[in-house]
Amino acid sequence: MKEWISILLSPSPHSSWIHILLEFTAVTFSIFSVVFAQKNNIWLYPIGIVSTIIYSYLTFVTSLYGDFIINIYYTGMSGYGWYVWLFKKDKKNKKLSITFSDKKDYFYTLLWFLSTCLFSITVYFFNGKLQTPFDWIDVLTTGIFFSGMYQMAMKKVENWIFWMVGNLISVPIYFLKGLILTGFLFIFLALLAIEGYIIWNQKALNNKEIYF
Repeated sequence: MKEWISILLSPSPHSSWIHILLEFTAVTFSIFSVVFAQKNNIWLYPIGIVSTIIYSYLTFVTSLYGDFIINIYYTGMSGYGWYVWLFKKDKKNKKLSITFSDKKDYFYTLLWFLSTCLFSITVYFFNGKLQTPFDWIDVLTTGIFFSGMYQMAMKKVENWIFWMVGNLISVPIYFLKGLILTGFLFIFLALLAIEGYIIWNQKALNNKEIYF
């Protein structure tokens, strides 16, 4: 038991003070990004970009290649989401509002999930990394987070469900990889995702009443 506690609470032997400082910075920006997302505030994107760039580096040096791909994608997707939130209009030529997913949204989300998982498997295979259960879990979370990011860009309430599930699955992976702050961050982010779902669900219901 003591050995497991030691694994969970000790930083990776490959960690340096600069990596720990970078991780702390990324954690801080990630939290603020989620808080802004809850408030439907566009600042979630520029703040999130800072965090994802840092995590792109950290996940690469800790061999979490699926998460590395996630964060590279997040950076680009954040730019796309930023653009959508600023300029995309709904059917009534108004700025995009928070709504519930329909069948078409679920179909596109499923395509994102499957194509992302397939791409992640390909990346792992050619890097000789698809050999442990952690690698397969990494593939799964990659698909989940890509789907959540897409749905958030479209302002769909259900994006928070993807964040809840993906964050909880990721917790033990980051602990065992030595990214302790990030492990605790994902516990906190799962709780924020629950709160975010409640907030967005109410806003979507209010928007629905306005439209009808």
